[in-house]
Amino acid sequence: MDLYSYFRSSASFRVRIALALKGLPYDYRGVHLVRNEQLDAPYAEISPQRLVPLLQDGDATLTQSLAIIEYLDEVHPEPALLPRDPLGRARVRSLALDIACEIHPLNNLRVLRYLVKELGASEDAKNAWYRHWVESGLEVVERRLAADAATGAFCHGDTPTLADCVLVPQIFNAQRFHCRLDHVPTVMRVFEACMARPAFQAAQPSSCPDAEA
Repeated sequence: MDLYSYFRSSASFRVRIALALKGLPYDYRGVHLVRNEQLDAPYAEISPQRLVPLLQDGDATLTQSLAIIEYLDEVHPEPALLPRDPLGRARVRSLALDIACEIHPLNNLRVLRYLVKELGASEDAKNAWYRHWVESGLEVVERRLAADAATGAFCHGDTPTLADCVLVPQIFNAQRFHCRLDHVPTVMRVFEACMARPAFQAAQPSSCPDAEA
C-alpha cells in the first residue's frame, strides 16, 4: 500500500494510526501542503480532491480518512477499530464525526489560509478563530465521554477504536495552537492512554519521513 500524507495533516495522522494499530506495512508518499504540492502533477492527477490522505491498495484508490479507516477495518479486521454491536459502532462513529465534521473543517489549512488571504484576518484573529472552535468542540466530546459508561480507558471501552484515531490528531493540533485543554479532563485522560501505545507514537507527526521542526 502507498499512503500519500503530510506530517501535519490531522486527517493523514488518523490513517497512520489505523495502519499502525493493525500492523500494516505501507510506503509513505509525502505531499507538502504548505508548498501546494497537492495541486501539482502527478498527485493532482490521482486525487480529484487535491487533499491528503490518499491510500492506494493495489488497483484501488481511496480518499477521505474515515472511509479509508473503515475500509482497512473490513479488509484487515483484527484488531477491530469498530465495535461488533450496532449501538457501539454508532457511538464510535458519532464521536469520530463530532471531531471530523464539527471541529476539523473549521480549522484546517484551507480555511485558515482563506481567513488570512481573502478576508484579511490578522494572525491573532486567525488563532482566536482556531482556538474557539477547537475548545468549544472538544467540550462537546468531553461531555459525551464523561457521561457515558461505555467510555473506558479509551473513547469506547478498553481498546482503541476509530474514535481514538480521530481524537488524538485533534489534540496534537490543539496543543500546537496553545488551545485551552484543562476543561476536558476525560478527553485528555483518553489522549494520554492512546499515547502510551506504541502505535500512536509511531504514527505521530515527528515520526514521519517528511517531518519538519
